[in-house]
Amino acid sequence: MAIRAATPDDAASVQAIYAFHVAHGTASFDTEAPDEAFWRDKIAHVTARGWPFLVAERAGEVVGHAYATQFRDRAAYAHTCENSIYVADEMRGQGLGRRLLGALVQAARVSGFEQMIAVIGGGEPASVALHGALGFRHAGRMRNVGRKFGRKLDTVYMQLDMTDEDQR
Repeated sequence: MAIRAATPDDAASVQAIYAFHVAHGTASFDTEAPDEAFWRDKIAHVTARGWPFLVAERAGEVVGHAYATQFRDRAAYAHTCENSIYVADEMRGQGLGRRLLGALVQAARVSGFEQMIAVIGGGEPASVALHGALGFRHAGRMRNVGRKFGRKLDTVYMQLDMTDEDQR
């Protein structure tokens, strides 16, 4: 398993992984998956800003991706990022998420971010557990803010202080 910086050539693989989660899960509140061109532009935009967009590869195949972008556009948020992480369905439960998120945290620090926010759609228990295992702390819950698959969904916020020496 290798984790590396994404390139626009990874867009089709990233799109396929994300599309699965859009169609089958509540981690994303998208109801229609963006196309490959969207992901090509997203990878280019994120990396042009000097922010991390990573992919995990197994045997030359992209099996997960994670990226960090500034939490909000306003200047005061310049040192706070929001993460996004998705793992191919067949790779869930094998520790890939932990490795990928750990690498993303390190890359985000190098990019100058000091705080990382996880906005966990549907309050997905596996994502909450993953983030908690890496030191993220519960920062809030917005109840019934999303609707997907005929269900009302919460959003859980978790935060990692990347300046905290205990987190390193």
